[in-house]
Amino acid sequence: MESLLCDEVWLSTIAPSTPDSCNSDNNVECYYCFGSFYTTKEDFEQALCSCLQEELTYMPEHGYLEHLHSTKLFFARFKAIQWLIKSRSRLNLSFVTLFNAANYLDRFISMNQSHGWKNWMVELLSVACLSVASKFIEISTPSLQEMQMEDLDHSFQSITIQRMELMLLQALGWRLGSTTAYSYVELLTINIDPSRSHLRKDLVARVTELLLGAILDCQSVECRPSIACASALWCGLQELLPSKSDAHLAYVTGFFNQNQKDDIIKYHKYMMEAKLVNPLYNLVACGNYNYCPSSPVTVLLTERIDVHDSHVDLSLFKDPSGSNNNNLESIKKRRKQMQGLQKPTSI
Repeated sequence: MESLLCDEVWLSTIAPSTPDSCNSDNNVECYYCFGSFYTTKEDFEQALCSCLQEELTYMPEHGYLEHLHSTKLFFARFKAIQWLIKSRSRLNLSFVTLFNAANYLDRFISMNQSHGWKNWMVELLSVACLSVASKFIEISTPSLQEMQMEDLDHSFQSITIQRMELMLLQALGWRLGSTTAYSYVELLTINIDPSRSHLRKDLVARVTELLLGAILDCQSVECRPSIACASALWCGLQELLPSKSDAHLAYVTGFFNQNQKDDIIKYHKYMMEAKLVNPLYNLVACGNYNYCPSSPVTVLLTERIDVHDSHVDLSLFKDPSGSNNNNLESIKKRRKQMQGLQKPTSI
């Protein structure tokens, strides 16, 4: 089966256990958080370092923010991410699926330097991203019809979406296990006092909420996932656990080099000034963080455009510069850049 796996670093999740299963007599230090279990501090640090080493290879291409400006895709991207957030809640999907889908969308758009993006193209891509992400993560996946139930201006045939999925997979090099900002949520909160589990759960929920605001914000598309999550954690600690804020931040930032620490300070300031910390921002931007079913009137699909497969020209998505080769070279360069990453000190 190994030959069928993509060429990615897979972080094995040890089978869930309980803190009682740890043997304190053998000096085994346990790291347990919400169903994930790290036997030792070294396991936890290795998982975190693996994410830090790989995250750049899963980011959009360089110049993505400028590309969004030049193609006037800011609002289209915002609407697409908003739809992904609402669909995750409506379909009861995991946050991992949501953040992966958003990552696929950003990476794909950043590779396609077409200036002829149309509304139906963004919607088709959004559905394909959510479909691929749900197949990669979820045990039970919603049908393509269920995904298109609400908040889209166009309705696509299954064969059209499947063709788009294949194009998406090829463009991404079949690299689907993305390291996103959400990948760090558990890792960066795992050292919170386990005796205060309710506060830790509140902190995880708050950090997740802040990261939803961050992925909606087009200005944040070039921010490294680890920087975004550490900044959101800083905000959450200040709000919910101010007494532990400094100590836990010192522990977390011990895994970052000085330039990254400076970036955390800058992005934390940006999150505060851009009002991303305001819960109302997420409620308005996301169309309700906790999804509420539409009224019977809005459930009706009015003015919905049915797009038949014969009317879809997928060549409009193709990058004439040969994005696949360029993307492979970009990934190699990013991996070389990460070789000099500061290794964490023993804490």
